Amino acid sequence: MAQHLMLRLASPLIAFGGESIDNQGVIRDFPALSMLTGLIANALGWDRGDDALHNRLQQRLRMGTMLEPMARSANTAVSTRLVDFQTAELGAADTAWTTWGQPEERRGGLGSYAGPHLRYRHYHAEVTAWVALQLAPCDEAPTLDAIASALDRPMRPLFIGRKPCLPAGRLVAGWQEAEHVLGALQAWSRHLPANAQGWRAQWPDGQGALPSDRRSDLCDERNWTSGLHGGWRPVREGRLRAEAAA
Repeated sequence: MAQHLMLRLASPLIAFGGESIDNQGVIRDFPALSMLTGLIANALGWDRGDDALHNRLQQRLRMGTMLEPMARSANTAVSTRLVDFQTAELGAADTAWTTWGQPEERRGGLGSYAGPHLRYRHYHAEVTAWVALQLAPCDEAPTLDAIASALDRPMRPLFIGRKPCLPAGRLVAGWQEAEHVLGALQAWSRHLPANAQGWRAQWPDGQGALPSDRRSDLCDERNWTSGLHGGWRPVREGRLRAEAAA
C-alpha cells in the first residue's frame, strides 16, 4: 500500500492549459503533470532558476485526476467552458504583476508597437478536480508531507493554471492509502455525492486499470531547463462508477 496526498482543485474558473495555438490559450480536460509540478514548486518557494529541482519533482510525481462537475441537471453532471476575449496594449516597456511580488518586464517581440494585442483565454467553469498524488521514491525530498505543508502555507500566492484562477478553498483534501493511483481515486470517490454518470478519471498507465478504460499518450511534461514541453507520457482514461468504487 502506498500513501497518496489528495488535492481538491476548485475555483469559479479553472484553466488546465494545453498547447497554445497563435493567440488561443486552449485548455485540456485534465490538469497536466507540468501544472501540478509548477503549483507545488510555487508553494515551496522555488523559482524558474531551480530547473533541476522542477525536473526531478516532475519525474517523481505520479498523479491521477477525477472530475466532479458542480452543476447538475436531472442527476447529470454538467460543466461549462468559457472563452475570455482580451485586448491589451503591450509594449516593450510594459511590466506585469508576478506571484513573487516583483514587476516582470517584457523583452523583445512587440518593440514599440502601440496597437492592441488580441488574445483568447479558455477556462473551465463549475468543475472540481480531485487529484491523487504519489511520489516515487517516497522518501526523497520533498516528501508528500512537505508538499502538503507547503500547499497549506505557501511561500507565494497559488493559482490553478492561470493567475486569475485562485483556489476557492484549501487545496489539501486529505490522505488515502491504496495500492496504486487508480485505487486511491476509487477509494476517494466513496466520499463524493452519488452521480449516476460516474466520475471521469485519468491516471498513469501501470497504476491500475478498468475493464472499459482506454490508453493514450499524453504530452504534458515540461523540460524546465529549456522551458519547452516534449515527450509522451502513457495514461489511461475511464469512468469511475459506483460499482467500480465499491
